[in-house]
Formats: sequence, C-alpha cells, structure tokens
Amino acid sequence: MPEPPLRLATRASALALAQSRLVVDGLRAAWPELQVELVTVVTEGDRRRDVPAAALGGKGIFTAAVQQAVLEGRADLAVHSAKDLPAAQVPGLVVAAVPEREDPRDVLLARRRLGGLDDLPAGARVGTGSPRRVALLHWLRPDLEVVPLRGNVDSRVRRVHAGELDAVVLAAAGLRRLGLAGEAVPLDPEAFTPAPGQGCLAVEAREDDTRALGLLGALTHRPSRVALRGERAFLRRLGGSCTLPAGALLRQAGGALEVQGFLSGLDGKGLVRERLRGPTDDPEGLGEALADRLLDAGGPEVRALVEDSRR
Repeated sequence: MPEPPLRLATRASALALAQSRLVVDGLRAAWPELQVELVTVVTEGDRRRDVPAAALGGKGIFTAAVQQAVLEGRADLAVHSAKDLPAAQVPGLVVAAVPEREDPRDVLLARRRLGGLDDLPAGARVGTGSPRRVALLHWLRPDLEVVPLRGNVDSRVRRVHAGELDAVVLAAAGLRRLGLAGEAVPLDPEAFTPAPGQGCLAVEAREDDTRALGLLGALTHRPSRVALRGERAFLRRLGGSCTLPAGALLRQAGGALEVQGFLSGLDGKGLVRERLRGPTDDPEGLGEALADRLLDAGGPEVRALVEDSRR
C-alpha cells in the first residue's frame, strides 16, 4: 500500500505559500515518489490585520494556529518564517529542518530608485509594522516620519506605488521569494541589524512522528541551522518576543562564529550594540552571551521593555 500524502500546514498568504512550495520542492527532490498536500490555516495575525502586531501580543500570532494543526493531526508539518516563530519551543513539536537561508537583510523599497536610507528626503513617510525597524529608523534617521503598517508584502508594495508612502522597509527574503527583489535596495546589516532568524525557514513536526522526521532530515542546511540556533537563543534570553526592538545576526567567521546585535527602547532610545566571537560548537551560548552583554549595557527603558517581554 502506498504511503499517505505528507500534509504541510501553512498560512494562505502569497509569501507563505511560496515558502511552503520551496519546502515541497526540496522534499520531492530528495524523495521523488513522495506526495505532499498543502493545508492552509488562518492565524490570529491574518484575521486581525487592522490591529498592530505588538497590540496582539506578538508571540505566535502568525504561527500558533499552524502549529495547532500539526499537534491535532490535521497536518504533519508546519512551515514558518523563522523570524515569526516565538523562541520558546511548543511542547510536542520540534524544528525538524532548516533549509538554506535566504538573504537575511532588510531592504528599502521606494517610489524611485535610491542608494539607501540617506537618500530619503527629510520628512519622507516610511512604512513598517516592526518595532525593531521602527527603532532603527528613528535611530538612523530621526527626521523621517515612520508610518505604522500591517498587511502582506503585496499590499505594502502597492501603497508605495500608489504614492501613499515614500518607502517601506521589508525583508529581502520575502521579496526574493515573490520575485520582487529587483525594485529594492539592501540595507547594511551592520547598521540595520536583521531580526533573529530573518531569511530562514523553520519546518516543524511532531517530536514522535518518525516518518516526518526521517523525511525532513534531507532538507537541513547545517550553517543555516547553526545561525538560527544562536539567534533564537539570543531572542529566548530576552523573553522570546518578536516584537522587541532587538536584532541579531550570527555568521561563520573563519574557524569561529561571530554574532552582532542591538537592543533599544522604543523609537531607538538608549540603543546599544555589541559584537562577540565564539566557538563553532556553541551557537546558543554565543547568542545568550550577546543578550546578556546588551542587557548590561542598556539603560532603564531598555531593561523595562525586556522585563515586559519576559512576562
């Protein structure tokens, strides 16, 4: 009797579906006879697009319903943008695969081609829904008007083309996966530090599902998984919320790992930066050390935000 199809849970947005198809393609390349079905799920973040993500609590608003589909047996796998995944692992699930990371940088998409943030005129309206990006924009260009923004990638791009905004800041990975990257200008990650896990996909399965775990083993790209482990440890140390104004990027540096990151108050107040190097066999320890160093360097407002995130 043939094996039943592998059911893959995903959000229904164009980007989520594109990401899920990348996972399907990887599975079929490794297992040509494998049948895979997509199971679309509506998350809290999808239902309440009129409410800022931070007001919804941030943790799991784009992932919890997808994870629940796997836990309840309605699906075998869940595919997430790793930056949306809360740092605390859901009991019963494991991150079973991390495919090769796409470009982790943020990009600036404007009505006319620019060289970067410095080319925007004073008072330009720049849209973003991310507290991390809000903080960095205020820190780097306090003369800009930062406009709160929700919605999928397509709707954000349309608001720029319609003249409602002068520019938006988006993840390079999302635009690349949708074939829209040609219009955007990458932002230097040394100054505009990405979100932990940005550019990575995380594929979850039930921890006792030996079939799914066996099939997913072929998808993992080890350097990407190492980077994600360190960056998620950084986020976990700070409370695990993807709405905290913080960023981290871990990379291989010769025979060591190097991680750089920042932590700030809202509107970029009290922003602190650090860079650390460590051994290749302990990415979690390096991520945690970075978080501790930033907490030590941060002021009262920064510490208060982290305490709120930990509650």
